[in-house]
Amino acid sequence: MPRYTRPALVGLATATAAALCGLPVVNASAEGDASTSKHVLLISVDGMHQSDLDWYIANHPGSTLARLTHTGSEYTNAETSNPSDSDPGGTALMTGGNPRSTGVYYDVEYSHKTDEPGATCTPGRPATGGDVIYDSPDDALANVKDFINPANGTFPSFDENGSVYPQGVDTNPAAIMNLKFDPKTSLNPKTFPVDPKTCKPITPWDYLGDNTIFQVIHNAGLRTAWSDKHEVYASFNGPGSNGQSIDDLFSPEIDSQAVMPNGVPYPQDDDWAHIDAATKQYDGYKVQAVLNEIGGRDHSGKTKVGTPAIFGMNFQTVSVAQKIRSTPTTLIGPDAHGNYTTSAPEAGGYQWVHGKLVPGPVLSSALDYVNAQLGRMVRAIHKDGLAGSTTIIVTAKHGQSPQDPNKLVTVQDGPIISAINAAWAKTHPGNQSLIVAGTDDDLWQSYLSDNSQAACDFVKRYLWDHTAQGYDVNKKPVTVAHSGLAQIWAGAAAAHFFGVPVNNGHYPDVFGEVQQGIVYSKPTKLAEHGGMNTGDRHVLMLVDGPGIPAQVESASVETTQVAPTILSVLGLNPRELTAVKVEHTKVLPGLAARRWDQ
Repeated sequence: MPRYTRPALVGLATATAAALCGLPVVNASAEGDASTSKHVLLISVDGMHQSDLDWYIANHPGSTLARLTHTGSEYTNAETSNPSDSDPGGTALMTGGNPRSTGVYYDVEYSHKTDEPGATCTPGRPATGGDVIYDSPDDALANVKDFINPANGTFPSFDENGSVYPQGVDTNPAAIMNLKFDPKTSLNPKTFPVDPKTCKPITPWDYLGDNTIFQVIHNAGLRTAWSDKHEVYASFNGPGSNGQSIDDLFSPEIDSQAVMPNGVPYPQDDDWAHIDAATKQYDGYKVQAVLNEIGGRDHSGKTKVGTPAIFGMNFQTVSVAQKIRSTPTTLIGPDAHGNYTTSAPEAGGYQWVHGKLVPGPVLSSALDYVNAQLGRMVRAIHKDGLAGSTTIIVTAKHGQSPQDPNKLVTVQDGPIISAINAAWAKTHPGNQSLIVAGTDDDLWQSYLSDNSQAACDFVKRYLWDHTAQGYDVNKKPVTVAHSGLAQIWAGAAAAHFFGVPVNNGHYPDVFGEVQQGIVYSKPTKLAEHGGMNTGDRHVLMLVDGPGIPAQVESASVETTQVAPTILSVLGLNPRELTAVKVEHTKVLPGLAARRWDQ
């Protein structure tokens, strides 16, 4: 078996390390039933690779992350969903399913089985096809003028709907803790795709093809909570839930304008996801929500409701640190006048040091931040007497690629798409736009107005025969073969790749794996996620709690296995998840099996 159990001596070493850190040992069965937990804390450190965890533990042996690996189960060969974007990555964690059963291929996608948002519709007519964009444009208040220079454009509101900040004008970002999700008012249904059968907008939770852990746990009479970067991740409520199976959803909008604690916008005049110092501030609100929930209150800390059975959050700061070329890491202040500033910008991404690829200063700082916040959570769990009844799972929705900056080549996909459409129009004058939708981060996805096999093959041939222009990490021009792609699946081959029928309608008509290092972007990024390369998919996976063995498991596992594992740990049947039955998703190996885990 590709598994080994840590020797008994590790327990003494772990206790010593925990004492040095001032941290308790969570895996302490004396405080609860060792076979099940009453609570599961799920953490997604978006972007964090297994290699990041290895580096961090080697350089910080007394850290919270190191302690969790020593007292719990570490899965060193964990992979995300494919594609590996935030969604379907997040949906995989919550359902146990991949796109073939969930129907979610990307957070910005298209479906031949829906109509466009706002389209004129006659019930029962064939679908015309339409965008399926469950993202910040769905916010009820999606267009707030730039606080520094209104001529620069708009941002979505931090609170999505103006319920905390009238007209979205944010002068006190800490007030975001009062945000409450309302499935009827927090999102704008006019932005949702339309169901051609009913001519009604399809809510993000009803678009899902599988139910979620929140539904199963909520239906068992237990409390549920979750914190994430977009309110539209109310999709995790699951189909038929009316958006109500997550009892406490807290999702301040990360695409909103970053504002310092005194209400002054960051001088960089950008959103929370493009200034790492701001990202830490942003993540801090979600950390506070989790700490409030550990203490038995709702995310705001105002109402006593009891600690949820399932709760947690995603961290954004590591992902931001991996992608941005240069950014400040630290918010400084307040000074005597209540003012704040930021530290000087430093280099993002990874660096070569003494022949080894290691996190650069911004990424190293981001990992320190996440480790410190995990430490706060662990201490709170112990302080509130929950150590013997709480399992902690730390993983990532997605990784990031490339890690090696020397392999980066950015290519703009717009000119390629325009050229394909122009070439198609020469022989099909009635169809000027063959490619009508798609998202190309570090993969290729095209949805076609004519999705016949012949049209799909046309796009595949063009992409493969096309030589694209791009820029290396130093912004010097380079030429790449095959439009930057290593492999392309078209039409029936794409359906086969995802394991769905050809007439499924949701999968990309043309789907491509990029050559390692290719990112479809302007030359402003160092990396991106969503693709199929190792950097996109090989993420950390830690499970620690009562009854969890101290072991290192090197067999291949998937992040989809988190969902059935959570239910099993809580004493619920994983087979209540439809994706578990359809995809035969297993509980993570080495954990206590029950009759339904077999």
